[in-house]
Amino acid sequence: MSDWIDVVVAGRQDIARDIASFTFRRRDNASLPAWAAGAHIDVELPGGLIRQYSLCGAPGDRSAYQIAVLRDDAGRGGSRAIHDQVQMGDALRIGAPRNLFPLVEQQRALLLAGGIGITPILSMAEEMAQQGVDFALHYCVRSAERAAYLDRLNAVGLAGKFTLHRDDQPDTALDAAKLLAAPEMGKHLYVCGPNGFMDHILQTARFVGWPEHKIHFERFAAAAPDPAAANDADGAFEIEIAGSGHVVQVAAGQSALEALLAAGIDIPASCEQGICGSCLTDVVKGIPDHRDMYLSAQEQAANDCFTPCCSRAKTARLTVSV
Repeated sequence: MSDWIDVVVAGRQDIARDIASFTFRRRDNASLPAWAAGAHIDVELPGGLIRQYSLCGAPGDRSAYQIAVLRDDAGRGGSRAIHDQVQMGDALRIGAPRNLFPLVEQQRALLLAGGIGITPILSMAEEMAQQGVDFALHYCVRSAERAAYLDRLNAVGLAGKFTLHRDDQPDTALDAAKLLAAPEMGKHLYVCGPNGFMDHILQTARFVGWPEHKIHFERFAAAAPDPAAANDADGAFEIEIAGSGHVVQVAAGQSALEALLAAGIDIPASCEQGICGSCLTDVVKGIPDHRDMYLSAQEQAANDCFTPCCSRAKTARLTVSV
């Protein structure tokens, strides 16, 4: 990645059980790139890990960026690294903001967050409050001690539009079917949180008739594969580099990205889960087996690009342009 920004950790704070916030400022004290609610940044962590985190500071603040990270001991190691090894004053590198989860301007919204999914949703709520756009925010947590940013959610401008749902208080449970019933003209739905939470909300929204173009979501991790869906498509295939005659063998159990990098073909990559789109590669011929969360259903159906970090091939060979 060529556009790394050198930053220092200007703040670290435990804001809920297993959740810490981190504030970054540029090492040269210059302004950071502009951003809008829903944006995320790449963070290069100790050991070379690169992970993506939503910006959750004050919308539009260019003096500092803020992220919040849930420690997940069963995860891929990024959350453990930042919790255990990143301290005040440390020097890190971050990427410029990218926004794959933007607000539709001046449109009313229903915002639903589960757990650490509050990070992009909070900035959305604050941005909409500043702009005078109507919204309602529902935040689902296991208990109050796991609810991050309650001080900001209870601030003037958000308090009357915010509802907390706690698993340890059954009377506060979210009734998704009731909340989502009879979608209103002009209202958009934004959802972020753990996969189980998101699957429930998205399935309910689609069942009760929310139009697909008014459903917006962002996942922090790729959805778990369905073991029943495993078949021969998980096996080996070939990738031909258009115009070169170079053919790369992708072994069963090996990702296309791994095979391309091993063959000396430079493909940008970041999340390696099909979430961020960094590795998106043009397909000239062949049919990809799309397994990403980045492309829309319509974009996947076009079959003119794929994410080699996680997607495979339905045909014996894919011809790609790099």
